[in-house]
Amino acid sequence: MQQRRIGDMTVSAIGLGAMPLSTKKPRPSREEAVGVVHAALDAGVTLIDTADAYSRDEAEFGHNESLVAEALAAYGSGAADVLVATKGGHTRSGTDWGLDGSPVYLRRACEDSLRRLGVEAIGLYQFHRPDPRTPWEESMGALRQLADDGLVRMVGVSNADIAQIDAARAIVGEAFVSVQNQFSPGWRHSADELAHCAAHGLAFLPWSPFGGVGAAGSLDTTAPAFAEVAAELDVSVYRVTLAWHLAQADVVVLIPGASRAASIQDSAAAAELRLSPEQLARLAG
Repeated sequence: MQQRRIGDMTVSAIGLGAMPLSTKKPRPSREEAVGVVHAALDAGVTLIDTADAYSRDEAEFGHNESLVAEALAAYGSGAADVLVATKGGHTRSGTDWGLDGSPVYLRRACEDSLRRLGVEAIGLYQFHRPDPRTPWEESMGALRQLADDGLVRMVGVSNADIAQIDAARAIVGEAFVSVQNQFSPGWRHSADELAHCAAHGLAFLPWSPFGGVGAAGSLDTTAPAFAEVAAELDVSVYRVTLAWHLAQADVVVLIPGASRAASIQDSAAAAELRLSPEQLARLAG
């Protein structure tokens, strides 16, 4: 599979975003969910993205991290080179989502994630979303401390603008390696942040690359140009969409979700799909 860089690590250009395994209704069984992770690894995936808040509600906070850890342990030595990226800073109150970017909370969240993942240091730890009650600089200082203390190897941010990205670069230093923002055919508002990442050698991980759980199933109608190219190439519109993402810049690393083995297998195949300049021009509209 085509590979990309995140900091000092080489990973597959297409990873697995594990959130749907926790939130999908009806939820896949635990055996089915583990099977999806194993199918991803079989397809050459070496990046799994999760978060402590990926769960149905507060009562099962950390569910997805524990599930990923279980799946990797069951896979055996073949999972040794997988980079697990997780996030902290989102909270849950019942089924509601909240924010806490305070240094005290981020340290506790990181320590809890370490325990659930069963590792001594988290490969990539990402600040999930800015907390308006906590100055950005304080949150970034907390991430820098986590890296300095050896609890995380690399640091990223999610849902950040250019000014916040630059502040993270200045405060976190060399450990800061990635940005995870929303980006898809129907949501291109993070194009400037993507270009900024490319200019500074930061990995850009688009979340909801198909437009989100609610929109993914209607790509054929909401993104007709992508559907047309897919028909020409006799592949799925999802494969074309991911290939388009990869063509945006060589810092793009994808994390599509999947709840079926066939879905992640199709997504992984997008790493080898090359779109022509004429096709890319049509998709740029």
